Amino acid sequence: MYRRFGEVDAARTSPLYERVAVALSESGEALRAIEAAPARKRHPAVILAALHDLALAGRAPALAAAYAAADGDAAADAAIDTLLRITDSVVAVAVRRQPRTNETGRCAVLYPAIAEAARRVGAHAVGLIDVGCSAGLNLNVDRVGITYGDGLSLGDPSSPVQMSASIVGGRPVPTRAMPEVVARIGVDLDPVDVTDADEARWLRACLSPDQPELLARLEGETALAATAPPLLLRGDAVEVLPDAFARVPADALPVVTTTWALSHFPLESRLRFLHRLDEAAAGRPVAWVSAEGVGVAPTIPTLGDRRASGHSVIGLAVFGQSALHAEAVGRCWSQGRTLAWLAGS
Repeated sequence: MYRRFGEVDAARTSPLYERVAVALSESGEALRAIEAAPARKRHPAVILAALHDLALAGRAPALAAAYAAADGDAAADAAIDTLLRITDSVVAVAVRRQPRTNETGRCAVLYPAIAEAARRVGAHAVGLIDVGCSAGLNLNVDRVGITYGDGLSLGDPSSPVQMSASIVGGRPVPTRAMPEVVARIGVDLDPVDVTDADEARWLRACLSPDQPELLARLEGETALAATAPPLLLRGDAVEVLPDAFARVPADALPVVTTTWALSHFPLESRLRFLHRLDEAAAGRPVAWVSAEGVGVAPTIPTLGDRRASGHSVIGLAVFGQSALHAEAVGRCWSQGRTLAWLAGS
């Protein structure tokens, strides 16, 4: 597992982690230390993040120095030494924490879809409810700047957080601005509070040390989120959603967002999730914006695409008092770094 992670998974994005993971796979002592963790916590992404967290916390200075120098050989030696020297600490971090992915390219997908949802309903304000929110960074979708490959810019051009996405296909992303966001609510089984130093450090630890652009963007995003922290609701989304809807002002359109979250739900829970949205629409319109694998989001058309085809479908569903209108408004790749907009203007 560690060799495959290094030679296949990490090789595409992190030469440093490629070297460390392969070194761990070749050390019998290291593998025995990893076996001190519960089976579900032995995955390379979890153990490497735990080691990185301890390095960031000052508990593994040699490893921190090797990471800072992007020295793969030194990092491999220091990772093994740290794992053997403070096995209990590594395991304790791994057991306590969940791996976090906060790919902010998602905002490039969410922004035009949320704006389109508001246009269709005629809403002048929206309340965002992000399911599977982690740290709730995507709830600041209107507070970041987004530049698309065709030259279009959306969001806040003066924001300290800027991102980009490439465009494929012949249809441009709509230029419509998102209306005022009057509520930002995150729902997660284990949400991350970015105002807590330990939790913010864990977000950094889940990125490999040799991804400075992602690390810098995460720093900017956590700082931005800390200036206006979202409301984080802990619990199962199906159970918590009614409370989330109740916290959106009556004159605003509730927009629920899911980005690669529903694949973690069993089919029964996905259908119950859909039922919750329909229930909430008994009193006012509700919109659901999704970016999920082909066939994962119930009611969202698959456009004839095959499951596990390497891309995701951007869905927009509007629940009204009498009907549900669900549409695939686009496709995206690499968790929002590339997208094709399909909906009409």
